[in-house]
Amino acid sequence: MKPVKIAMMALTHGHTRKYYQTLRENSKLDWVASCAADQRAKEVYELYDTGVPCYLSAEEMFEKHPDIEAVVIASANDQHLKEMRLCAERGVHILSMKIPTFDPAEYDEMIQMVDKAGIVCQIELEMHYNPVVKRLQQLIASGEIGKILSVQATNITLSPVWAFPWQGSPEASYGKRVPLRAGDARFRGGALCDHPHIFDLIRWLTGSDFDYVYSEVAPNLRPDIEVEDMILVNGKMKNGVAFLFDPSWSRMEERLAVPAPGWEVFPKRMEVNVTITGEKGTIVCDCFGPNVYHNGAPNDRYTVQYTYFDEWIGLIDEFVTCIREHKTPKINLKWHRQTIDCMNACYASVQSGLPAKV
Repeated sequence: MKPVKIAMMALTHGHTRKYYQTLRENSKLDWVASCAADQRAKEVYELYDTGVPCYLSAEEMFEKHPDIEAVVIASANDQHLKEMRLCAERGVHILSMKIPTFDPAEYDEMIQMVDKAGIVCQIELEMHYNPVVKRLQQLIASGEIGKILSVQATNITLSPVWAFPWQGSPEASYGKRVPLRAGDARFRGGALCDHPHIFDLIRWLTGSDFDYVYSEVAPNLRPDIEVEDMILVNGKMKNGVAFLFDPSWSRMEERLAVPAPGWEVFPKRMEVNVTITGEKGTIVCDCFGPNVYHNGAPNDRYTVQYTYFDEWIGLIDEFVTCIREHKTPKINLKWHRQTIDCMNACYASVQSGLPAKV
């Protein structure tokens, strides 16, 4: 299969660093260009010495490289609509970060422009390609635990706001400045916006959509950010499956402008744990179980050694196949809309103090 000529835009998302490696090493891709959101992002990009030209304008990048077939949109959430327009106008396929937008009207416009342009738009939710999750799906499908009764999941990390300031900005992350609730000085746009994975995953595992949610925020671990960093969500799916989610920034970090060794502070920086209870038994999964070496000084640091990146290989395999064979990816805009609607309902529940219908 002919490699896809691909570019990356903005370079300001937390997953950008993973794409530096993915775009360089995957033989199904030919990484031809990048464009940075600003000079600071360009300077950080240059530290990685990719050998791929980087511009400060998407228009200039497209002009210099008219052969670009696809783009990774790695920008702040509030920039996605504008950048998708640029791609749709040029017939360029899109691999979008995990939150296209929280604005329903913008979301509808994205769906319409992608359909009209006839391009692939895949949402980057890499957990679907994780080998532990694949095994979990197989066990559920085989009937090992019978009918699913409940799902408990965590998607907990450190906070990326020091290296990627837009993730601490309500306007850039959520799209506008909306107070969490009356009497609370914080705004929507924090940890919940960073963690759609488990909301998406339960829909695949149960074959159902959300019915209602109830959500609460805790006092922040980081008092100097104006978005939430601790949040808990429970609710039910339309088929009766109950769920309890923790999508918090509950792991502390050093405040580094550029992620590097030393970013991590004990305990582990990232965990995705899933417990599925059925009529016949229970399955407990640690989806990200890297080797961790605690090296202590100077700031309770540790070193992480990941043992696999299968999910990034699977994600790119699907993206390339959909482009070359004119297929629709599993995690497309229309599918993902229900997940975004649920996350908006979580914020509505926080605001009202009551359960919210999805």
